[in-house]
Amino acid sequence: MRPDPSGSPPEDTASAADPDERRLATVMHVVFYVLLATCLVRFLQRHAEEPRAPWVIALTLVLALLYAIGGVPNARPRPERVRDTWPPAPRLARLGAVVVTWAVLVVVAPSFAWVAVPLLYAALRTLPTAAAYALVAFLTLLVVLAQLALAPRFSLDLVIGPAAVATLATAVFTHARRQADRQRALIDDLIRTRRELAATERREGVLAERQRLSMEIHDTLAQGLSSQQMLLQAALRTWENDPATARGHVRTATSVTEHNLAEARRFVHDLAPADLARGGGLEAALRLLAARESGADLTVRVHIDGGGRTIPLSDRAQSALLRIAQGALANVREHSGAGTAALTLTRLDDQVVLDVADDGRGFDPAADTGAPSDGRGHGIRAMRARMRQLGGTLAIESAPGEGAVLTAAVPVTQHTEETPR
Repeated sequence: MRPDPSGSPPEDTASAADPDERRLATVMHVVFYVLLATCLVRFLQRHAEEPRAPWVIALTLVLALLYAIGGVPNARPRPERVRDTWPPAPRLARLGAVVVTWAVLVVVAPSFAWVAVPLLYAALRTLPTAAAYALVAFLTLLVVLAQLALAPRFSLDLVIGPAAVATLATAVFTHARRQADRQRALIDDLIRTRRELAATERREGVLAERQRLSMEIHDTLAQGLSSQQMLLQAALRTWENDPATARGHVRTATSVTEHNLAEARRFVHDLAPADLARGGGLEAALRLLAARESGADLTVRVHIDGGGRTIPLSDRAQSALLRIAQGALANVREHSGAGTAALTLTRLDDQVVLDVADDGRGFDPAADTGAPSDGRGHGIRAMRARMRQLGGTLAIESAPGEGAVLTAAVPVTQHTEETPR
Protein backbone atom coordinates (compact mmCIF):
# COMPACT_ATOMS: atom_id res chain seq x y z
CA MET A 1 0.00 0.00 0.00
CA ARG A 2 1.28 3.49 -0.86
CA PRO A 3 0.71 6.41 1.49
CA ASP A 4 -1.57 9.22 0.40
CA PRO A 5 0.48 12.10 -1.09
CA SER A 6 -1.27 14.49 1.25
CA GLY A 7 -0.10 12.60 4.30
CA SER A 8 -3.17 10.53 5.08
CA PRO A 9 -2.85 7.03 6.56
CA PRO A 10 -2.59 4.09 4.14
CA GLU A 11 -6.00 3.19 2.79
CA ASP A 12 -7.51 -0.19 2.30
CA THR A 13 -6.67 -1.06 -1.28
CA ALA A 14 -9.07 -3.99 -1.21
CA SER A 15 -11.91 -1.62 -0.40
CA ALA A 16 -10.71 0.88 -2.98
CA ALA A 17 -10.87 -1.83 -5.60
CA ASP A 18 -14.36 -2.92 -4.53
CA PRO A 19 -16.52 -2.81 -7.70
CA ASP A 20 -19.65 -2.07 -5.64
CA GLU A 21 -17.97 1.00 -4.17
CA ARG A 22 -16.94 2.19 -7.62
CA ARG A 23 -20.44 1.69 -9.00
CA LEU A 24 -22.03 3.55 -6.10
CA ALA A 25 -19.55 6.42 -6.50
CA THR A 26 -20.31 6.61 -10.22
CA VAL A 27 -24.07 6.63 -9.59
CA MET A 28 -23.73 9.45 -7.05
CA HIS A 29 -21.52 11.38 -9.47
CA VAL A 30 -24.13 11.11 -12.21
CA VAL A 31 -26.97 11.91 -9.81
CA PHE A 32 -25.21 15.07 -8.67
CA TYR A 33 -24.82 16.45 -12.17
CA VAL A 34 -28.32 15.39 -13.22
CA LEU A 35 -29.86 17.13 -10.21
CA LEU A 36 -27.67 20.19 -10.70
CA ALA A 37 -28.60 20.46 -14.38
CA THR A 38 -32.29 19.85 -13.67
CA CYS A 39 -32.40 22.54 -11.01
CA LEU A 40 -30.65 25.01 -13.31
CA VAL A 41 -33.05 24.32 -16.19
CA ARG A 42 -36.04 24.65 -13.86
CA PHE A 43 -34.70 27.93 -12.50
CA LEU A 44 -34.06 29.40 -15.97
CA GLN A 45 -37.52 28.38 -17.15
CA ARG A 46 -39.12 30.39 -14.35
CA HIS A 47 -36.64 33.11 -13.41
CA ALA A 48 -34.40 33.72 -16.44
CA GLU A 49 -35.25 37.44 -16.50
CA GLU A 50 -34.50 38.07 -12.85
CA PRO A 51 -31.27 39.91 -11.84
CA ARG A 52 -30.09 36.95 -9.79
CA ALA A 53 -30.05 34.62 -12.85
CA PRO A 54 -26.40 35.36 -13.81
CA TRP A 55 -25.34 34.71 -10.22
CA VAL A 56 -27.17 31.40 -10.18
CA ILE A 57 -25.58 30.35 -13.47
CA ALA A 58 -22.12 31.34 -12.22
CA LEU A 59 -22.55 29.55 -8.90
CA THR A 60 -23.82 26.45 -10.71
CA LEU A 61 -20.74 26.37 -12.94
CA VAL A 62 -18.42 26.92 -9.97
CA LEU A 63 -20.13 24.13 -8.01
CA ALA A 64 -19.86 21.75 -10.96
CA LEU A 65 -16.18 22.62 -11.39
CA LEU A 66 -15.38 22.23 -7.69
CA TYR A 67 -17.18 18.91 -7.59
CA ALA A 68 -15.26 17.64 -10.62
CA ILE A 69 -11.88 18.86 -9.37
CA GLY A 70 -12.43 17.66 -5.82
CA GLY A 71 -13.61 14.24 -6.86
CA VAL A 72 -15.63 14.06 -3.68
CA PRO A 73 -17.90 11.15 -4.67
CA ASN A 74 -14.92 9.13 -5.77
CA ALA A 75 -13.13 9.48 -2.45
CA ARG A 76 -12.01 6.01 -1.52
CA PRO A 77 -13.65 4.41 1.53
CA ARG A 78 -11.33 4.49 4.47
CA PRO A 79 -10.75 1.41 6.65
CA GLU A 80 -12.52 1.28 9.98
CA ARG A 81 -9.31 1.81 11.93
CA VAL A 82 -8.96 5.37 10.47
CA ARG A 83 -12.58 6.20 9.72
CA ASP A 84 -13.02 8.23 12.90
CA THR A 85 -10.03 10.44 12.09
CA TRP A 86 -10.15 13.54 9.96
CA PRO A 87 -9.25 13.22 6.27
CA PRO A 88 -6.22 15.09 4.92
CA ALA A 89 -6.56 18.85 4.71
CA PRO A 90 -6.78 19.14 0.90
CA ARG A 91 -9.65 16.69 0.72
CA LEU A 92 -11.43 18.38 3.63
CA ALA A 93 -10.97 21.77 1.96
CA ARG A 94 -12.44 20.51 -1.31
CA LEU A 95 -15.49 19.11 0.46
CA GLY A 96 -15.92 22.35 2.42
CA ALA A 97 -15.74 24.43 -0.76
CA VAL A 98 -18.41 22.29 -2.42
CA VAL A 99 -20.75 22.49 0.60
CA VAL A 100 -20.29 26.28 1.03
CA THR A 101 -20.88 26.94 -2.68
CA TRP A 102 -24.00 24.79 -2.63
CA ALA A 103 -25.29 26.53 0.52
CA VAL A 104 -24.86 29.97 -1.12
CA LEU A 105 -26.60 28.68 -4.22
CA VAL A 106 -29.52 27.41 -2.13
CA VAL A 107 -29.82 30.78 -0.43
CA VAL A 108 -29.98 32.49 -3.85
CA ALA A 109 -32.15 29.81 -5.47
CA PRO A 110 -33.89 27.44 -3.01
CA SER A 111 -34.82 25.01 -5.80
CA PHE A 112 -31.22 23.77 -5.77
CA ALA A 113 -31.82 22.14 -2.35
CA TRP A 114 -32.18 18.60 -3.71
CA VAL A 115 -28.56 18.61 -4.87
CA ALA A 116 -27.93 17.80 -1.19
CA VAL A 117 -28.65 14.10 -1.81
CA PRO A 118 -25.19 13.19 -3.25
CA LEU A 119 -23.59 15.60 -0.78
CA LEU A 120 -25.02 13.54 2.07
CA TYR A 121 -23.27 10.53 0.60
CA ALA A 122 -19.98 12.45 0.26
CA ALA A 123 -20.16 13.60 3.89
CA LEU A 124 -20.82 10.11 5.22
CA ARG A 125 -17.94 8.66 3.20
CA THR A 126 -15.37 11.35 3.90
CA LEU A 127 -15.81 12.67 7.44
CA PRO A 128 -15.54 11.05 10.87
CA THR A 129 -18.85 9.72 12.15
CA ALA A 130 -19.77 12.59 14.47
CA ALA A 131 -18.76 15.27 11.96
CA ALA A 132 -20.60 13.47 9.16
CA TYR A 133 -23.80 13.36 11.20
CA ALA A 134 -23.46 17.08 11.99
CA LEU A 135 -22.98 17.97 8.31
CA VAL A 136 -25.95 15.80 7.35
CA ALA A 137 -28.07 17.68 9.90
CA PHE A 138 -26.88 21.01 8.45
CA LEU A 139 -27.66 19.95 4.88
CA THR A 140 -31.07 18.68 5.94
CA LEU A 141 -31.84 21.96 7.70
CA LEU A 142 -30.99 23.93 4.55
CA VAL A 143 -33.22 21.65 2.48
CA VAL A 144 -36.12 22.17 4.92
CA LEU A 145 -35.66 25.96 4.89
CA ALA A 146 -35.45 25.95 1.10
CA GLN A 147 -38.66 23.93 0.78
CA LEU A 148 -40.46 26.25 3.19
CA ALA A 149 -39.23 29.27 1.19
CA LEU A 150 -40.67 27.82 -2.01
CA ALA A 151 -44.01 26.82 -0.44
CA PRO A 152 -46.90 29.34 -0.42
CA ARG A 153 -47.64 28.47 3.20
CA PHE A 154 -46.15 26.46 6.04
CA SER A 155 -46.65 22.69 5.83
CA LEU A 156 -45.45 20.17 8.37
CA ASP A 157 -44.64 17.57 5.72
CA LEU A 158 -42.03 19.94 4.29
CA VAL A 159 -40.21 19.63 7.62
CA ILE A 160 -40.81 15.94 8.35
CA GLY A 161 -40.22 14.70 4.78
CA PRO A 162 -36.60 15.87 4.26
CA ALA A 163 -35.66 14.95 7.82
CA ALA A 164 -37.12 11.45 7.44
CA VAL A 165 -35.40 10.91 4.08
CA ALA A 166 -32.05 12.11 5.46
CA THR A 167 -32.39 9.95 8.56
CA LEU A 168 -33.32 6.89 6.53
CA ALA A 169 -30.51 7.43 4.02
CA THR A 170 -27.98 7.91 6.82
CA ALA A 171 -29.16 4.80 8.68
CA VAL A 172 -29.05 2.66 5.53
CA PHE A 173 -25.60 3.91 4.57
CA THR A 174 -24.23 3.43 8.09
CA HIS A 175 -25.66 -0.09 8.29
CA ALA A 176 -24.25 -1.01 4.88
CA ARG A 177 -20.85 0.39 5.83
CA ARG A 178 -20.79 -1.57 9.08
CA GLN A 179 -21.79 -4.73 7.27
CA ALA A 180 -18.97 -4.14 4.80
CA ASP A 181 -16.56 -3.59 7.69
CA ARG A 182 -17.61 -6.84 9.34
CA GLN A 183 -17.30 -8.70 6.07
CA ARG A 184 -13.88 -7.19 5.46
CA ALA A 185 -12.80 -8.11 9.00
CA LEU A 186 -14.06 -11.65 8.48
CA ILE A 187 -12.13 -11.93 5.23
CA ASP A 188 -9.00 -10.60 6.95
CA ASP A 189 -9.46 -13.15 9.74
CA LEU A 190 -9.88 -15.95 7.21
CA ILE A 191 -6.77 -14.89 5.33
CA ARG A 192 -4.79 -14.62 8.56
CA THR A 193 -6.07 -18.02 9.72
CA ARG A 194 -5.16 -19.56 6.38
CA ARG A 195 -1.66 -18.13 6.62
CA GLU A 196 -1.28 -19.39 10.19
CA LEU A 197 -2.53 -22.81 9.14
CA ALA A 198 -0.10 -22.89 6.24
CA ALA A 199 2.74 -21.90 8.58
CA THR A 200 1.71 -24.63 11.04
CA GLU A 201 1.59 -27.20 8.26
CA ARG A 202 5.04 -26.13 7.11
CA ARG A 203 6.40 -26.49 10.63
CA GLU A 204 4.80 -29.91 11.00
CA GLY A 205 6.18 -30.90 7.62
CA VAL A 206 9.65 -29.79 8.66
CA LEU A 207 9.43 -31.78 11.89
CA ALA A 208 8.10 -34.86 10.09
CA GLU A 209 10.84 -34.61 7.48
CA ARG A 210 13.44 -34.16 10.20
CA GLN A 211 12.18 -37.31 11.93
CA ARG A 212 12.17 -39.19 8.63
CA LEU A 213 15.73 -38.11 7.89
CA SER A 214 16.92 -39.10 11.36
CA MET A 215 15.39 -42.57 10.97
CA GLU A 216 16.82 -42.98 7.47
CA ILE A 217 20.29 -41.98 8.63
CA HIS A 218 20.05 -44.31 11.63
CA ASP A 219 18.91 -47.30 9.58
CA THR A 220 21.39 -46.80 6.72
CA LEU A 221 24.52 -44.76 7.25
CA ALA A 222 24.81 -45.11 11.03
CA GLN A 223 24.14 -48.84 11.07
CA GLY A 224 26.51 -49.41 8.18
CA LEU A 225 29.29 -47.43 9.83
CA SER A 226 28.69 -49.33 13.08
CA SER A 227 29.02 -52.66 11.24
CA GLN A 228 32.19 -51.50 9.52
CA GLN A 229 33.67 -50.46 12.84
CA MET A 230 32.93 -53.85 14.44
CA LEU A 231 34.34 -55.78 11.47
CA LEU A 232 37.52 -53.73 11.32
CA GLN A 233 38.00 -54.03 15.07
CA ALA A 234 37.60 -57.81 14.77
CA ALA A 235 40.14 -57.80 11.92
CA LEU A 236 42.64 -55.92 14.08
CA ARG A 237 42.23 -58.37 16.94
CA THR A 238 42.83 -61.44 14.73
CA TRP A 239 45.33 -60.00 12.24
CA GLU A 240 48.43 -61.43 13.93
CA ASN A 241 47.06 -64.85 14.93
CA ASP A 242 44.55 -65.57 12.12
CA PRO A 243 45.28 -63.46 9.00
CA ALA A 244 42.75 -65.37 6.88
CA THR A 245 39.90 -64.58 9.25
CA ALA A 246 41.07 -60.97 9.49
CA ARG A 247 41.09 -60.63 5.71
CA GLY A 248 37.55 -62.06 5.66
CA HIS A 249 36.45 -59.40 8.10
CA VAL A 250 38.04 -56.72 5.91
CA ARG A 251 36.32 -58.11 2.79
CA THR A 252 33.00 -58.08 4.60
CA ALA A 253 33.63 -54.51 5.78
CA THR A 254 34.42 -53.55 2.18
CA SER A 255 31.11 -55.04 1.03
CA VAL A 256 29.25 -53.16 3.74
CA THR A 257 31.03 -49.97 2.71
CA GLU A 258 29.98 -50.41 -0.93
CA HIS A 259 26.39 -50.99 0.11
CA ASN A 260 26.48 -48.03 2.48
CA LEU A 261 27.78 -45.83 -0.33
CA ALA A 262 24.91 -46.92 -2.56
CA GLU A 263 22.46 -46.19 0.25
CA ALA A 264 24.00 -42.74 0.75
CA ARG A 265 23.64 -41.90 -2.94
CA ARG A 266 20.03 -43.04 -3.01
CA PHE A 267 19.39 -41.27 0.26
CA VAL A 268 20.61 -37.99 -1.29
CA HIS A 269 18.26 -38.51 -4.24
CA ASP A 270 15.39 -39.63 -1.94
CA LEU A 271 15.00 -42.97 -3.72
CA ALA A 272 14.07 -46.41 -2.44
CA PRO A 273 16.57 -48.50 -0.47
CA ALA A 274 19.32 -49.93 -2.64
CA ASP A 275 18.18 -53.53 -2.14
CA LEU A 276 14.63 -52.68 -3.21
CA ALA A 277 15.86 -50.69 -6.19
CA ARG A 278 17.46 -53.83 -7.63
CA GLY A 279 14.03 -55.34 -8.24
CA GLY A 280 12.31 -58.44 -6.93
CA GLY A 281 10.32 -56.69 -4.21
CA LEU A 282 10.63 -57.01 -0.48
CA GLU A 283 11.32 -60.76 -0.51
CA ALA A 284 14.39 -60.37 -2.74
CA ALA A 285 15.58 -57.39 -0.71
CA LEU A 286 15.37 -59.40 2.54
CA ARG A 287 17.41 -62.21 0.96
CA LEU A 288 20.08 -59.73 -0.15
CA LEU A 289 20.14 -58.27 3.36
CA ALA A 290 20.49 -61.73 4.91
CA ALA A 291 23.35 -62.65 2.58
CA ARG A 292 25.18 -59.44 3.37
CA GLU A 293 24.72 -59.76 7.16
CA SER A 294 25.70 -63.43 7.30
CA GLY A 295 29.31 -64.09 8.24
CA ALA A 296 31.57 -66.08 10.50
CA ASP A 297 29.85 -64.86 13.66
CA LEU A 298 26.22 -64.68 12.51
CA THR A 299 24.08 -66.71 10.16
CA VAL A 300 20.90 -65.08 8.85
CA ARG A 301 18.13 -67.11 7.24
CA VAL A 302 15.04 -65.90 5.38
CA HIS A 303 11.60 -67.56 5.32
CA ILE A 304 8.75 -66.36 3.09
CA ASP A 305 5.34 -67.62 4.13
CA GLY A 306 2.84 -66.38 1.59
CA GLY A 307 1.50 -69.50 -0.04
CA GLY A 308 3.29 -68.64 -3.25
CA ARG A 309 1.39 -65.37 -3.56
CA THR A 310 2.97 -61.98 -4.20
CA ILE A 311 2.72 -59.78 -1.16
CA PRO A 312 1.01 -56.51 -2.23
CA LEU A 313 2.58 -53.61 -0.37
CA SER A 314 3.28 -50.04 -1.35
CA ASP A 315 6.86 -48.89 -1.87
CA ARG A 316 6.66 -46.91 1.35
CA ALA A 317 5.57 -49.94 3.38
CA GLN A 318 8.21 -52.18 1.79
CA SER A 319 10.91 -49.60 2.53
CA ALA A 320 9.77 -49.34 6.15
CA LEU A 321 9.82 -53.11 6.69
CA LEU A 322 13.25 -53.41 5.07
CA ARG A 323 14.61 -50.60 7.26
CA ILE A 324 13.21 -52.32 10.35
CA ALA A 325 14.88 -55.57 9.31
CA GLN A 326 18.18 -53.74 8.80
CA GLY A 327 17.96 -52.05 12.17
CA ALA A 328 16.94 -55.24 13.95
CA LEU A 329 19.84 -57.23 12.46
CA ALA A 330 22.25 -54.44 13.35
CA ASN A 331 21.03 -54.65 16.96
CA VAL A 332 21.36 -58.44 16.88
CA ARG A 333 24.93 -58.25 15.66
CA GLU A 334 25.95 -55.47 18.03
CA HIS A 335 24.14 -56.38 21.25
CA SER A 336 22.75 -59.90 21.35
CA GLY A 337 25.78 -62.14 20.79
CA ALA A 338 23.55 -64.42 18.72
CA GLY A 339 24.91 -67.00 16.28
CA THR A 340 21.70 -67.35 14.24
CA ALA A 341 18.96 -64.95 13.20
CA ALA A 342 15.87 -65.52 11.09
CA LEU A 343 13.80 -63.15 8.96
CA THR A 344 10.25 -64.40 8.40
CA LEU A 345 7.82 -62.58 6.11
CA THR A 346 4.22 -63.75 6.41
CA ARG A 347 1.19 -62.79 4.32
CA LEU A 348 -2.04 -62.95 6.31
CA ASP A 349 -5.55 -62.00 5.21
CA ASP A 350 -5.38 -58.40 6.34
CA GLN A 351 -1.74 -57.72 7.09
CA VAL A 352 1.89 -58.50 6.28
CA VAL A 353 4.04 -59.52 9.24
CA LEU A 354 7.82 -59.40 9.50
CA ASP A 355 9.46 -61.39 12.33
CA VAL A 356 13.12 -60.98 13.23
CA ALA A 357 14.21 -63.71 15.69
CA ASP A 358 17.63 -64.46 17.19
CA ASP A 359 19.09 -66.97 19.65
CA GLY A 360 21.12 -64.38 21.55
CA ARG A 361 21.29 -63.47 25.19
CA GLY A 362 17.93 -61.68 25.17
CA PHE A 363 16.85 -58.73 27.32
CA ASP A 364 13.94 -57.35 29.28
CA PRO A 365 11.66 -55.37 26.87
CA ALA A 366 9.99 -53.59 29.77
CA ALA A 367 13.33 -52.06 30.74
CA ASP A 368 14.00 -50.76 27.20
CA THR A 369 12.50 -47.34 26.61
CA GLY A 370 13.55 -47.17 23.02
CA ALA A 371 15.38 -43.89 23.63
CA PRO A 372 18.94 -43.53 22.45
CA SER A 373 21.28 -43.94 25.39
CA ASP A 374 24.68 -43.74 23.72
CA GLY A 375 24.17 -41.21 20.95
CA ARG A 376 24.37 -43.84 18.22
CA GLY A 377 20.78 -43.98 17.01
CA HIS A 378 17.09 -44.18 17.72
CA GLY A 379 16.71 -47.97 17.93
CA ILE A 380 13.29 -49.33 18.82
CA ARG A 381 11.83 -45.82 18.99
CA ALA A 382 12.51 -45.25 15.29
CA MET A 383 10.97 -48.62 14.39
CA ARG A 384 7.82 -47.83 16.35
CA ALA A 385 7.61 -44.43 14.63
CA ARG A 386 7.77 -46.08 11.22
CA MET A 387 4.96 -48.45 12.14
CA ARG A 388 2.80 -45.65 13.49
CA GLN A 389 3.14 -43.75 10.21
CA LEU A 390 1.88 -46.83 8.36
CA GLY A 391 -0.89 -47.63 10.82
CA GLY A 392 0.92 -50.80 11.85
CA THR A 393 2.23 -52.23 15.10
CA LEU A 394 5.58 -53.28 16.54
CA ALA A 395 5.96 -55.87 19.30
CA ILE A 396 9.02 -57.38 21.01
CA GLU A 397 9.13 -60.67 22.89
CA SER A 398 12.28 -61.47 24.83
CA ALA A 399 13.67 -62.54 28.15
CA PRO A 400 17.23 -62.68 29.48
CA GLY A 401 18.96 -65.80 28.13
CA GLU A 402 16.12 -66.73 25.73
CA GLY A 403 16.81 -64.67 22.61
CA ALA A 404 14.37 -62.15 21.15
CA VAL A 405 11.63 -61.87 18.51
CA LEU A 406 10.68 -58.55 16.97
CA THR A 407 7.36 -58.48 15.09
CA ALA A 408 6.30 -55.68 12.73
CA ALA A 409 2.80 -55.87 11.21
CA VAL A 410 1.50 -53.62 8.42
CA PRO A 411 -2.20 -53.54 7.34
CA VAL A 412 -2.49 -54.61 3.71
CA THR A 413 -5.66 -52.65 2.88
CA GLN A 414 -4.00 -49.30 3.59
CA HIS A 415 -0.87 -49.90 1.56
CA THR A 416 -1.90 -51.46 -1.76
CA GLU A 417 -2.49 -48.25 -3.72
CA GLU A 418 0.97 -48.15 -5.28
CA THR A 419 2.35 -50.75 -7.59
CA PRO A 420 4.89 -52.78 -5.68
CA ARG A 421 8.38 -52.73 -7.02
